[in-house]
Amino acid sequence: MTALADSDWRLIRDDPRDGATQMALEEIAAETALEDDVRTVRVYSWEPSTLSLGYRQDPESVDWEYCEREGIDVTRRQTGGGGIYHDRYADISYTIVAPADEVPGDLMDCYALFCEPILEAFDRMGIDADFAAAEQDAIYYPSCYLRDINPAHDVVAPVPASADAEKISGNAQYRQRDVVIQHGSVSYDLEPDCHVGAFDADVASETFVDRVTSIREQAGLDRDEAVETIAESLRDWCAATEGRWREGELEAARELADRKYGSDSWIRNREVLEAGD
Repeated sequence: MTALADSDWRLIRDDPRDGATQMALEEIAAETALEDDVRTVRVYSWEPSTLSLGYRQDPESVDWEYCEREGIDVTRRQTGGGGIYHDRYADISYTIVAPADEVPGDLMDCYALFCEPILEAFDRMGIDADFAAAEQDAIYYPSCYLRDINPAHDVVAPVPASADAEKISGNAQYRQRDVVIQHGSVSYDLEPDCHVGAFDADVASETFVDRVTSIREQAGLDRDEAVETIAESLRDWCAATEGRWREGELEAARELADRKYGSDSWIRNREVLEAGD
């Protein structure tokens, strides 16, 4: 538990939702943190499976025909980095939302603080995971999991493998309206064909398998147990109470998803439609 526990936090064990709504809910949670003094941690999944593009990622890097054929949704995140294929089953995602004046102002210090419950969750699962001890060169830059591995922000396992350790979690952070939002993808299992197929590139599935590991591979846990462990670690980290989205938040998120995260103008050009358009 950290000093953050002195504030009012809620844990949301979220329902599976489409990618646009999941991203919109983060913005709504930021408004709630500022206006209602309620901070949010949550665990969630994506349905349908979704490719989330980094903020500045070129849409030409996407194999749009493959995504349509395989029923893979596409959205764009507020955070940078490469695209991530969030499989409905193989991906476990989380979000942390808190006012900026309550957390370290230095980006990397704040990032380390917000990753504490994720690293603790790995420890509880018996997985020797930590920030990478050594750099690894990029294999395919548009993909988050195939980018260069950086000790500053990439979580890998097993740690003793050093330069041969494989990425198990991608995490990113941004600030909006004096609120810090961090979200991350935790690899529960591997779906290499979809991870590389969603991109317009000649990358072998075996390449992905060689670079990435998963909770299932490292610890053999079933998915529900892994989700519960991450949720409990987030709850304990900030002493959160069990919560849920308010109806007004869900309604606002649906509207924001329609005009931003689910619109071609945002996904392809980072342009946000005005309300009513």
